[in-house]
Amino acid sequence: MAPPSSITKKTNSGAAPAAMSGTNAGTTAAPFLLIKNLIKEFGDVRAVNDVSISINKGEIFALLGSSGCGKSTLLRMLAGFESPTSGQISLGGQDMVGVAPYHRPINMMFQSYALFPHLSVWDNIAFGLRRDGMVSDEIAQRVEDMLALVQLKAYGKRKPHQLSGGQQQRVALARSLAKRPQLLLLDEPLAALDKKLREKTQLELVNIIEQVGVTCVMVTHDQEEAMSMASRIAVMSEGCIMQIGKPEEIYETPDCRFVADFIGSVNMFAGTLEEDEADHVVIDTQECKHYVGHGITGTLGMAVSVAIRPEKISISFDKPVQTMNVVLGEIVELAYLGSYTVYHLKLASGMLLKATVSNIVRHGAFHPKWGDKVFASWTDDAMIVLTR
Repeated sequence: MAPPSSITKKTNSGAAPAAMSGTNAGTTAAPFLLIKNLIKEFGDVRAVNDVSISINKGEIFALLGSSGCGKSTLLRMLAGFESPTSGQISLGGQDMVGVAPYHRPINMMFQSYALFPHLSVWDNIAFGLRRDGMVSDEIAQRVEDMLALVQLKAYGKRKPHQLSGGQQQRVALARSLAKRPQLLLLDEPLAALDKKLREKTQLELVNIIEQVGVTCVMVTHDQEEAMSMASRIAVMSEGCIMQIGKPEEIYETPDCRFVADFIGSVNMFAGTLEEDEADHVVIDTQECKHYVGHGITGTLGMAVSVAIRPEKISISFDKPVQTMNVVLGEIVELAYLGSYTVYHLKLASGMLLKATVSNIVRHGAFHPKWGDKVFASWTDDAMIVLTR
């Protein structure tokens, strides 16, 4: 798997620091959405476990995790569809706990889009405005503005079944934005689309949300979707926040084994701390010694893990001159994926090491094949040392 890459976003949250403990306490401005010590229990099961998050105005924030991690339950509490067992939710300084869903300045776009099949696109968008008692002229203007925003002005008279999946998704977004909510909630917004359309729609969705300037919280289990769309990501597991950060921080500097393993592809070496100096550490593993170009403030002999992304590993037939950060392996699998090739190397310890090589030359001279013995090596800044 190639490393996820994030779209350059124009949100005003770029200065918000990452928060490893689940809050961005370094932010000086008051957060627009504050979730503090939130707990939700269903009988003996704690679905959301003491979650605290601060989200800035105009930010696109992703809750990322596998099924059952608590992210959808958290989103439903923000919407008002579930009541917290304990904890605080405030939006723009106003307490939201106990406020009915229809009284919250919040709209939610569901995974299924939930469009009315018997209504036209125009009437789907107008539905909530009519329920709120808006006068007809204002409704007409608002609907036309929304159709223009999502580039569907020519489709107002069509029924949902006459649209493509991507167009239906944009209608659902227009309907969600028509009431001008302070907070937009997206529940797996692109799950119903195929891969190519999903990638295209990610760009469209981010551009529309940023054009409107609405604060957005999205739930997804798709790593690339979160990386591409969100300005910050909270990785969840078993109801807890494991790490919060910008996409590049989550990917390049995970602070625990779970996040390193969950985001993208990673090679994980188990070892012990042999040296710990201010400018480097040496980790002894069964496969090799790792020289890491930074200190960790650990205890000699303590158990640690060394994480290396596949694209940071170089492979060659010739043995590198370095004595650390190098292993010999046999190619047991390889997959040509167009822009890059993935090699699986079986090491003497039995570990399978994954290396990703970019195909930057059309007819390169380096063509390892199944059964070849090759050396894999990496630099001293390619690794992350994990202690938990």
